[in-house]
Amino acid sequence: MEIRQAVIEDAPAACDVLRRSIVELCVADHHNDPAILDRWLANKQPEIIASWIAKPGNTVLVAVGDAAILGVGSVTDAGEITLNYVSPDARFRGVSRAVIDGLEQQAMKQGNTRCHLLSTETARGFYHRAGYTEDGSPVGKFGSTGSYPMSKLLGRTS
Repeated sequence: MEIRQAVIEDAPAACDVLRRSIVELCVADHHNDPAILDRWLANKQPEIIASWIAKPGNTVLVAVGDAAILGVGSVTDAGEITLNYVSPDARFRGVSRAVIDGLEQQAMKQGNTRCHLLSTETARGFYHRAGYTEDGSPVGKFGSTGSYPMSKLLGRTS
C-alpha cells in the first residue's frame, strides 16, 4: 500500500470510497436515516472532491493498493483533519492508520504541533487508539449528535 498526495484524476474513485464508507461503515452515526445520509453525502461529489484536492492550504492523501484507492484523508495547513475514510473492502487492514500517519506528517511539515478533528461515533475508538483525546462534548453534524471534538499533540508515539 502506498500513501500519496491525491491528484484531480483521483476524485471519482475517492468519491466512491467516501460515499461507500459513510453508507456502509458509519451506520452507528447515520442510523440509516435518509435525511442524515442526504446531508452527509451532499458534498461527496467528484467535482467537489476535485476542488478539495486543488484547494490551497489543504492536502488530500489517498491510500492506494492493487491499483485501487483504499482510503482518503485530508488535512488543512492549520492541522485540522477533515477526512479519514476507508473503503469497506479494505477495513481492518491498516489503511486508516496509514492515512492518519500521513496526515499527521503533513500537519507537522506545515509547522503544527497538534492535529484536531471531529470524530464520528464509528471512528471514535480508532482515534483513541491513535493517541487522540476528546476536547469537549459531542456536537451535532449532519443531523447526528455524535461528532466528537478530538485532538492529539504531534510527535508523540501512540
